[in-house]
Parts: sequence; structure tokens; C-alpha cells
Amino acid sequence: MLRELLSGNSNIDPAQLANAAGLPNDPAMVAQLMAQLQSAMQHSGDGVNWDIALQQASAIASGTSQPATPSERDALEQAFGIAALWLSEATYVSELTVKPRLMSRIEWTNATMPVWTQLAEPVALSIANALTDVLRQQAPEEMSDMIDSASKLMRNVGGTLFAMQLGQVVGQLSGEVVSGGDIGIPLIDAANAVDLQAAILPQNMASFGDGLDIETDQIRLYLAVRELAHARLFRHAKWLRLQLMTSITEFAHGIRIDTQRLEALAADFDPSNPEELRQAMVSGALIPPKSDTQLAALDRLETMLALVEGWVDVVTAQATKRLPKSMAIAETVRRRRAAGGPAESAFSTLVGLELRPRRLREAAAMWQRLTDAVGAERRDELWSHPDVLPGSADIDDPSGLIARMTSNESARDDVDQAIEDLLNDVSDDRPHENDDGSAEEPRG
Repeated sequence: MLRELLSGNSNIDPAQLANAAGLPNDPAMVAQLMAQLQSAMQHSGDGVNWDIALQQASAIASGTSQPATPSERDALEQAFGIAALWLSEATYVSELTVKPRLMSRIEWTNATMPVWTQLAEPVALSIANALTDVLRQQAPEEMSDMIDSASKLMRNVGGTLFAMQLGQVVGQLSGEVVSGGDIGIPLIDAANAVDLQAAILPQNMASFGDGLDIETDQIRLYLAVRELAHARLFRHAKWLRLQLMTSITEFAHGIRIDTQRLEALAADFDPSNPEELRQAMVSGALIPPKSDTQLAALDRLETMLALVEGWVDVVTAQATKRLPKSMAIAETVRRRRAAGGPAESAFSTLVGLELRPRRLREAAAMWQRLTDAVGAERRDELWSHPDVLPGSADIDDPSGLIARMTSNESARDDVDQAIEDLLNDVSDDRPHENDDGSAEEPRG
């Protein structure tokens, strides 16, 4: 079917194939898709060519990308300076060692693509392996050599489609995100945790404020504080990013293909009407229900994202209390995050992951109760190691966590007081009175 399609002898409309793959029905896009598929069929390597994703995303982003004006740069640099001062009053996590960046859409695309491919690759490889396994299981043993060749072809073609879909999503996201931490994970690729950097997209920040009866300088300050808080947290808790990526990888490795559903789809497939194929892909009908291992990985991921976003909300609210309309901006951020954008929904469908935490409000309420009970410094100590971080049960009912922390605080105070009393007693060389009132000789 693929050979007939790419040679032009097939009755499959390439535009319909592009639509089934979730790509726009654009003549230039369809021509690019055909060229990439032809290249994939002749490709001698194995795996996903992620350069295709970068090319696709860059082409979309560059069409609308605009650099920041000098006045926008000056205003945002001042906003970041003020935001850093305010944030230092609200949190005890480490400060950044590099200056925040002001990025255009094309710069954001190029800077974040390594992380996007890191997120998508486990899923892409798991799906490719699952399809290959299906081919091997269903074919007679004497066709093993042919199946090996066909499997490699399917992996290359499937990887090309997957990379083009990812590029389409990231290119669209470049017009929606306002900052480096807008998605919930640190997307700006860094050589190490020390180099983690905050970033704002001035062009998209202007779109964020459209329709809001809020002064631009307040929106600018609020978003600067929020982005700095997110970046500082991931620099402080150096294990956090790896923990998130590990949960994503554990989920992806459990992906399987519903063999019976795939066989039924192949038997009934009408090349002139690929809409059924598109619906099967979008709905996830080819992937069976999640395993217990996958559900556990997803639960860890959702809990971690909720803890991160909830902490950022609480710290940002404290740091921006001077802004008259900070509450209104915060509500706009929450609604925008809950709804997500078209590109984010497409990424969720493509990779099978929802990066928006569903328990955000509960996590924020827990962090606020914790702050009120033990203070910001003790609260932020919980990010020192994953073993002491609150869990899902603590989000449901933080009273136990608060009781443990206040009990530990009391015990620590008692020990500190005992040490202080002992030191005072040892250092006290003043004369003491005997029972008869006479002066006792100094000890020692």
C-alpha cells in the first residue's frame, strides 16, 4: 500500500492520509509528507529521525515569530529584577545563576525541542516495538526474514509520521506558551541543573493580556515572578526533573497494541476513506487499558506535577501580594491551564500523557496550610529529597503531615534548648553561694 501510494499508483488521497495523521490539509505540507515518507522507505537506519520534528516545528514557528522590541526588553528585564526581590521574601529555594531569557517563538522552539523529543521518544519506540511484535506474532515462521524487513520499514515510516506530528504540535505550542515553565516541566534544555534558566515569550505574553482589564505592567510582573519561582524550584530540587522524566518513561514502556482491534481495522480498511483510521488513532482505541504499572507511573506523575504547580501558585501569590490585581491574574492563569490549548490537547493525544495536573487546587491548598502552620522555610525544606516530599495522601488530608512537622519542630526546639542550657552551665564560672551563704570557689 505504501509503495503504491508513494509511486502515485494508489487510490489513496495523500491529503486524506495527512488528515488521518493529524497534519493540516495544506498542499505544501502534503508534499513534504510524501517526500519524508519516501525518504523513510529508503532510510537504512532504525529509529525516529527527530530532525524532521525540528524542521516541522521551526517552519511553523518562524512564520509568526517576532523578536521583542527594545522597549519590551527593557520593561521585562526590570520586571525580572523586581520579581527576584519579591520572590526572595516568599521562598527559601536556591536563586538562579543565569539571567532569564526573552525568547521569540522560533527561539523557544529550537531551545525546547530536545526536551520534547525526550518526552516523546519512549512512547514512539514503545509503539514501534508493539507493532513489530504484532507482525512477528501473526506471521508464519518461514516468513521471518520478510517480516524483519517489513518491521524495519514500518518503524521508519511510523517514526517519520510521529516526528512530523510532534513537530506540528510543538510549532503550534510556540504560539500559545508564555514562559519556559508554562507546561509544568522545565523545557529549556540545559547542560546541568545549575544552568536552568527562566524564559518569557514577550509576543505571547502580549496575547495573554488581550481582553483582560489589567495593566500590562502588572501582568508582566506576575508572569515574571511565576516563571522565576518555577525555574528556581527545579534548580533547587535537582532530582525533580529526573523524577518526572522517569515516570513518563515508565508509563511509555508499558504501551501495548490491541492486536484484535488492529486486525479488525486492517480487514475493514477502506483506502479511499481513512477517517476510521484517524478516529482510531485519536481515540486511542488501538491501545488497551493501562496496566497497573502504568497507572502507578501516571499517579506519581500527576501527583508530582500537582505538587510543583501548587507550590508555584502559593509562592507566587505571596510574592505578588503588592499587585492590586494579582488575584485576577492568578485566576486567569488557572483557567487557562485547566482548559489547555489545541496544541496541548494534540500532544496529549499523540503521547498519551496529560501534563496538566488535575489536583492542582488541592495541592495548592495543602501548601498554603503547611505555610501557615510551619512557615515558608520549613515548607521549602520538603524539596530537599523525594523521600520527604508530600504524597497523594497528604494532598487529600494535610493534617497528618502538619502534625508530624510541628511535632518534629517541638522536639527540635527541646533539643536546642537543652544544648543551650548545657553550654550555659559549662561556661558559667561565676562564684556560687554555699548553703550558709558563703561564696563557693569557682569550679574547674
